[in-house]
Amino acid sequence: MKQREYLQMTIVTIVIMMVMVVSAYAGQKSFEGVITYKITYPDNKFSESQMAMFPKVMIITIKGDQARSEIQTPMGPQIEITNYAEKSKVGLINMMGQKYAIPETSDQIMEDLKEEPTPVVEITGETRTIAGYTCKKAIVTVNDNGSVTKYDGWFTEDFGAENPNFDNPIYKDINGVMMEFSMVTPQFTMVFSAISVEKKKVSSKEFDIPADYTVTTKEELQSKMGGGM
Repeated sequence: MKQREYLQMTIVTIVIMMVMVVSAYAGQKSFEGVITYKITYPDNKFSESQMAMFPKVMIITIKGDQARSEIQTPMGPQIEITNYAEKSKVGLINMMGQKYAIPETSDQIMEDLKEEPTPVVEITGETRTIAGYTCKKAIVTVNDNGSVTKYDGWFTEDFGAENPNFDNPIYKDINGVMMEFSMVTPQFTMVFSAISVEKKKVSSKEFDIPADYTVTTKEELQSKMGGGM
């Protein structure tokens, strides 16, 4: 596989993994609006031209118990729609115009989480302000068969959200909205930092599956890609 194609596939794989990672503001019924995160890649070893392919912004749109997160990649927008009342979600995967919707029920999400190592959370006494909200620092330690990884995260309780990270294998035990968090891959680390919170009216159509997306499953999509996901 050519390097460019490999990097593109890596980005898509990351986005699919983030279906389990991204925390949203849904769960606080009174909040409606848009949150913007910047994405950085500290200590990466890629060239400037390679890094130009990587997503730099994540946008989360919230209306009551529903959230829609979107990241732009060279292969197209990658989207996740979460229903916090039902504890379900749909991943909208765009691969160069090939569009797939992957719904997951609450039972499926919980079953997937059973296969993940149990994180150990330490809430420190450190605080800082991110996008206008007071945040607490958490250090999460994950031991995956002897491979230990530590994640620094900053969360706020100002939104009053209950268990907003229910589907997140790393931050699921933090009862607050993640305003800055990281994701570690074998190639690099991604850091998501909230840079703005805008309260505004949001259309319910934002949370519908578009008509041009084919509904499928993870397994079926993997089969179509030759097991490459």
